Amino acid sequence: MQILLILSSPDPEIKWNAVRFGNFLLNEGEEVTLFLNGPAVDLYAGDSEAFPIAEQAKVFALSDGKLAA
Repeated sequence: MQILLILSSPDPEIKWNAVRFGNFLLNEGEEVTLFLNGPAVDLYAGDSEAFPIAEQAKVFALSDGKLAA
């Protein structure tokens, strides 16, 4: 199944959880595209030890997830 996740929040926790959810879906065999809209286009803003967005985004990309902005 093809799944589109639309992310438009600048909140680091929401971005981190959206990418984690995308990784979960990829692990389940789904085709996932993450569309970044508005303030979420700067995906790595807010990357921290508490919310390692960059780490999750790397896993997403290596798992053949698609990013669109």
